[in-house]
Amino acid sequence: MSRTITQRELRNDSARILKAAEQGEEFTVTRNGTPIARLVPLGEPDRRFVSTDELLKSAAGLPRVDQKRFRADLQGAFDYEPRDPYERRND
Repeated sequence: MSRTITQRELRNDSARILKAAEQGEEFTVTRNGTPIARLVPLGEPDRRFVSTDELLKSAAGLPRVDQKRFRADLQGAFDYEPRDPYERRND
């Protein structure tokens, strides 16, 4: 549940409010009685790296892909003409 605070409260008591947010409390910040922002505690930090083991575990329940059918579906959906990327073209 979010507690409502004013912009002035946030400015004047930011240390207390941030400490409460650090402990899990959420706030809705208002200006002139209108909600303008939410202050929420951060969860786990964003991760940019996923190990191979984690990726394989997350994909374990996914259905198998029939690659020939997948390619046919793609070719049917797009005007696609495969070409050699190293071929010199005079277009």
